[in-house]
Amino acid sequence: MSDAVQVMTEFTPNPNSLKFNTNREILEQGTAFFSSVDKAAGAPLAKKIFEVENIAEVFIGHDFVTVTRSADAKSWAKIIAQVTIIIREFLGSGQAAVVEMPSSHGSDENSDIAKKIIEVLDERIRPAVARDGGDIIFDSYEDGIVRLHLQGACSTCPSSIATLKSGVESMLKELIPEVREVIQV
Repeated sequence: MSDAVQVMTEFTPNPNSLKFNTNREILEQGTAFFSSVDKAAGAPLAKKIFEVENIAEVFIGHDFVTVTRSADAKSWAKIIAQVTIIIREFLGSGQAAVVEMPSSHGSDENSDIAKKIIEVLDERIRPAVARDGGDIIFDSYEDGIVRLHLQGACSTCPSSIATLKSGVESMLKELIPEVREVIQV
């Protein structure tokens, strides 16, 4: 295997997000989502990517980075070239991509139902969503309503509401009878 850092782009269901797959581990565990350069203070890789013109969001997973472009971006060409170089050079340097992880779960994680919801999300839903360059994070559960954050390619995807209602909500209702509705926050 070559020691060179490889970066391959992959389209996501969201036309405004691209997934940059690498042959290197970026995060040992979890994911990190940054909706602005200001929120990326503890993430040197994300801060560097935000220097590229027309970057709206950066999402970092185990071995990939999903970049969402702003509405002003006319094409992906310059963004792809610049982000690929940034990722390749950054990972080649050996620096930590994220030195301070953002919180991955919201409030109310301690109830039995919330624990079941988080378990289903972590084991069944999040791995599938990560393949498309995104993530779904538990926020809260109250009175049958599950609140979730959509991140990465999922956050602005045109089909995210359908995925949330048809896929996530259906699965949670089937596995956890107390769940009545799933909403995005």
